[in-house]
Amino acid sequence: MPAAPETAGPTARSRPPTDTGTLGKAIAVLDIVASAEAPMRFTEILDRCDQPRGTLHRQLSNLVEEGLLSLNRDHSYSLGLRLLKFAAKAWAGNQFRTIAEPHLRTLHDRTGETVHLGVLRGTEVIYLDKVESRQAVRMYSQIGNASPVFCTGVGKAALSALPDAVLDTVIAQIAFRRFTEHTIVTAADLRAEIAEIRATGNAYDREEHEIGIRCVAAPVHSADRSFVAGISVTGPAYRVSMEALQSWAGLVREAANAIMDDMAPRLGPRT
Repeated sequence: MPAAPETAGPTARSRPPTDTGTLGKAIAVLDIVASAEAPMRFTEILDRCDQPRGTLHRQLSNLVEEGLLSLNRDHSYSLGLRLLKFAAKAWAGNQFRTIAEPHLRTLHDRTGETVHLGVLRGTEVIYLDKVESRQAVRMYSQIGNASPVFCTGVGKAALSALPDAVLDTVIAQIAFRRFTEHTIVTAADLRAEIAEIRATGNAYDREEHEIGIRCVAAPVHSADRSFVAGISVTGPAYRVSMEALQSWAGLVREAANAIMDDMAPRLGPRT
């Protein structure tokens, strides 16, 4: 589940640097601003990127002019409203979310707790959909947020579906950091847990990303594993015991399999 990260290094992102020219640099700036919990000043952005001061100033000016960033009165930068238009278009055309939605609602009806759908992107999972709990106390997660793969149920479930060679590449790129006393912080421990997930079909978040939050998850993938995601049932630890999560494990796997069955005609036959 998304949580406020600890301060550990200049950025919470763990993606490797890319060389995609001017566009790549602009996207990197957008990514830095998007990942911040509050609007950022120029010097803060400069500290988190590898661009020269003059280049960054031009990038920011261009992004503001195009409506992708907003320059606030206190000279800080936040995401621009034009991004909402792009997001709405992407959202409307997301077939995977449409396919998954009825199965997420069925899972929610059967458990009563919050259900999440997330897709793997590098060393993060992006939450595409959420069905909120019927209980009075609910999750603060948001659709569109990103969370680390190594300490979330959806993330670990998605990792378990990757071919070994791809998994090795992703794990090598992870910047492990401790969010709670339960967080996995070594590649060896993560590999051991992924082996267990592959054997059982379920991943768990045992208060690893945020104290007081637990979940059980299962992987969703295309036949060739080129598309990998996960679904989860999540709840507060005081209300959702590990025994309860384990009792829902089969329901989560069932929902994941139903999504893959519905995906098959559009994304190729399952193997």
